[in-house]
Amino acid sequence: MLPRQHPLLLLALLAIPMPVVAERPPIDFSRDVLPILSENCFFCHGPDANHREADLRLDTATGAATVIDHAKPEASELLLRIRSTDPDLQMPPPGSNRQLTPQQVQTLQQWIAGGADWGVHWSFRPIVGPPVPELASRSDIAPVRNAIDAFIQQQLVVEGLLPSPEADRRTLIRRVTLDLTGLPPTPSEVEAFLADESPDAYEKLVDRLLASPAYGERMAWDWLDAARYADTNGYQGDRERTMWPWRDWVIKAFNENLPYDDFTVWQLAGDLLPEATFEQQLATAFCRNHMINGEGGRIAEENRVDYVMDMLETTGTVWLGLTFNCCRCHDHKYDPLTNVDYYAFSAFFNQTPVTGGGGDPFTPPVLLAPTPEQQSELDELQLRLATVQESMKQRNAELAAAQPEWETREREELKVDEVWQPLFLRSVKAEHQQLEVQPGHVVFASGPNPENDTYTIRAAAPIATLSALRLDVLRHPTHTAGGLARSDSGNFVLTELEVLLHRTGSDREERLPIASAEATHEQGGLKVTTAYDGNSRTGWAVYEGKPVD
Repeated sequence: MLPRQHPLLLLALLAIPMPVVAERPPIDFSRDVLPILSENCFFCHGPDANHREADLRLDTATGAATVIDHAKPEASELLLRIRSTDPDLQMPPPGSNRQLTPQQVQTLQQWIAGGADWGVHWSFRPIVGPPVPELASRSDIAPVRNAIDAFIQQQLVVEGLLPSPEADRRTLIRRVTLDLTGLPPTPSEVEAFLADESPDAYEKLVDRLLASPAYGERMAWDWLDAARYADTNGYQGDRERTMWPWRDWVIKAFNENLPYDDFTVWQLAGDLLPEATFEQQLATAFCRNHMINGEGGRIAEENRVDYVMDMLETTGTVWLGLTFNCCRCHDHKYDPLTNVDYYAFSAFFNQTPVTGGGGDPFTPPVLLAPTPEQQSELDELQLRLATVQESMKQRNAELAAAQPEWETREREELKVDEVWQPLFLRSVKAEHQQLEVQPGHVVFASGPNPENDTYTIRAAAPIATLSALRLDVLRHPTHTAGGLARSDSGNFVLTELEVLLHRTGSDREERLPIASAEATHEQGGLKVTTAYDGNSRTGWAVYEGKPVD
């Protein structure tokens, strides 16, 4: 069997010298000059004021102009110093371990001779639509098919390179599928593309890939990395937190081709939009992807500031394309950013409600993010709840209208003497004292005055249904200080109350449970409810160091 052959993936460019090389573009400050000055000069003549020598700055156009002679470029102090062999004048100084190469010296010379144009870094220039280059037709280069080809071929000519041979269709579908979905094409997809001989076969392939859910997943990958996405808090505990709904939103945004301005505004301030939708609020989770410290010994304010700086620096990186974090400690070495700019920008994020607390998976502020199935169920429950609330509203209105009549009726019933009716006392006795029934259904104790005693009272109910018992404890002149008992303090403790029912015709007694009890007065923790809790060491008392009515 012959070995299976695999197509080779050719490099995009082949370094093949061409007979004729186009003239290189003029010196560009940001590309050619700034790296030389930054590497060799900025340590002593850069943005760091505390380390600056001779009060000379070479990181600004104004500062560099003091050592450049536009009338006599060769007499410029900058060139004289870097060409000098005198160790007292030579720059960089011999002891700095820095030395310019002849090519770097020539670059600076050409730059100064050309006017020492400082220019503006391309990333800070206003975006304009450049004209499409017009290229002469050449037999060794494939014809231009679109505007992008023209720009690429123009640069190839400048660099003296030829494009790679055009990829075969099998390689092409593999490349574009990997580029747009991150996945290789299936064998059936490859065969279908190879069999499609229509002139727009490639365009149809690209359209299909762009419509694939995998496209959003592939495009979101880089964004999630840049936005520091994770479903855990980081640090030593690394507890779980739910951020995947935001991840799914990013994928959905790419698949639906959400406009970039909306993609930006929603993630930075979607919750501040008027009548913000759920998706607009969810998008702001971008700002909550920072790590959260759950250590017990953390300093909350220090963590809060770290979170703010993380939001600031991530925003500066992914949207501005700048290493804003450099300015946290000093002015930027390359970009026109200062330490003041950094902290002025941080004020936007320093107003967020994020605190220095952390560790909990739901460190506030949080947003409830139900799944579509859960949201459907919630919507149904909300409808049912609204129906019940409307029914309750009507019922409450009916009850409110009937309330005065009910209160009047209850007051009249409470005036009837028969509401509380005395028991028919049959017998009363105590283990140590003498008990007697006096007029008014009063049980009076006399004789010995023991520390503890047990009372047994037998009585007949005056009504068929008995729902409550009332015990009135009365003052008497013979009690201590005319109080409620004969004890030294005039206090008493009712440790355990039992109610037994003897039904007519029955030879046994049935213990009745006490559901609840109330008292007009209680002594601290000696509650009336402890008088029937089955514990003889607790009970109800009323003494508070003063007479009790």
